[in-house]
Amino acid sequence: MTHPATDTPLTWNVAGLLGDSPGTSREFDVSDVTLPLVEGMALARPVNGHVRFQRTNRGILAEAKLTAALQAECSRCLRPMEVPVDIAIAEEFLPALDMATGAPLSTDAEPDVARLSDHHELELEPLVRDELVIAEPIAPLHSPDCQGLCIECGLPLDEGTHDHPTDDIDPRLEALRGFKPDDESAPE
Repeated sequence: MTHPATDTPLTWNVAGLLGDSPGTSREFDVSDVTLPLVEGMALARPVNGHVRFQRTNRGILAEAKLTAALQAECSRCLRPMEVPVDIAIAEEFLPALDMATGAPLSTDAEPDVARLSDHHELELEPLVRDELVIAEPIAPLHSPDCQGLCIECGLPLDEGTHDHPTDDIDPRLEALRGFKPDDESAPE
């Protein structure tokens, strides 16, 4: 099944599933979902994948396998790049309201457990957003052997020639111009 049309992406009404017996499940495809991320982050490719909801004796177990890509910049050469992200979620959501009476359920015993909304909606967007933020690399590289930028001209070292004149040198460092390390004294 494809994702039902809702005002909020990655939100499903699971009231019907809550009325079913434990073990009953529903599955949905997620296609081309875009999410606003924290400042400085953006998706390069939308979220796609598959979700499965299974009724437990307490609530709904949500299992999701999703993919996306983040926009990034190589930390060495500053080229734009994409960082592929695989997202795996397995989280049990408990009801916020009693299905029979509509009365709010106490959250005191388990305050940190994921909850369904007051309208019996399961919202995966906050969990997916958190996974994307966690997946952002600290220092992404467009390739493992990226050489970075030339200190003279600022262009990537793997583009063009970088035979820059060495005429302008700080006079205090002139004595080092001819220095070559002795290979025999190099530590092993």
